Amino acid sequence: MQQWSVGTVSVTRIEEQLGIGSAPPERFFANFDREAFNHHLHWMVPAHYSPEHDRLITSIHSWLIRTERHTILLDCCSGNDKERAWNPRFHKLSTPFLERLRAAGVAPEQIDIVLCTHLHADHIGWNTQLRDNRWVPTFPNARYLFSKKENEYWSPRSPRVIDDPGRRGAYEDSVLPVIESGQALLLEGDHSIDDSMLIEPAPGHTPGHVIMKLDAGGERALFCGDVIHHPVQCFEPHWNTSFCEDPKQAAASRRRVLEHCAEHRALLFPTHFGAPHVAAIRRMADRFAPDFVAGKEVHVR
Repeated sequence: MQQWSVGTVSVTRIEEQLGIGSAPPERFFANFDREAFNHHLHWMVPAHYSPEHDRLITSIHSWLIRTERHTILLDCCSGNDKERAWNPRFHKLSTPFLERLRAAGVAPEQIDIVLCTHLHADHIGWNTQLRDNRWVPTFPNARYLFSKKENEYWSPRSPRVIDDPGRRGAYEDSVLPVIESGQALLLEGDHSIDDSMLIEPAPGHTPGHVIMKLDAGGERALFCGDVIHHPVQCFEPHWNTSFCEDPKQAAASRRRVLEHCAEHRALLFPTHFGAPHVAAIRRMADRFAPDFVAGKEVHVR
């Protein structure tokens, strides 16, 4: 298990899964350029791309953030037992995610804030767990933070979802039980958790996508969710994924995130980068480069 320090704040990666993606790069990136991609092979192999399979290597993990006042889980992976027949990587999983969380020293009852950067299935799954054939909040003492715009966009009443049983099912098993329990706080615009953490809109990948900026005594970090999926997008910030709802806005949010990290020396904490998962961002003319930052290995209990 790896842990990073940002000032007095500790950030631990809680892994759900790490491995080879299901689609070739041409299908993953909407505006893919194979020649440009091949230019990056020297640093992408083997941690971020498998030439043998012609697949990206990606992670699905949460960030456990511990401050003097809060214990926060940022993004909640795919979850166990969820019906996701439309994507085998998310379907009917049985992973030791909660055991890994406990091994990091935190029980589900100790999480006081859950932040979902957006409401795609691989970011909301552990919001809930199956108990007595019912989906109930996994973190009973937490306040769950969702974007109001995002919630409206993915709710079963939305035109985007009404004819999409997969998306509707993900909302109904992983978001709706949290709202019905009274634990959800729907955010509009910027939202401060405390003096060190600021949640901001970063739309494009989805309409209500948010990021979180951390400033801990002058040391900074930015948790970007899916604004940036893969480190090659630092060099090619105009590349969107095929999942980005508004490509122009997604590219603008991505550039804004990269510029912030480069200007303020903020570590980038993405949700899907392969090892070592975290990067400092360096400006290169109109593009950027990730300088990977390994976390400290911590012994699990």
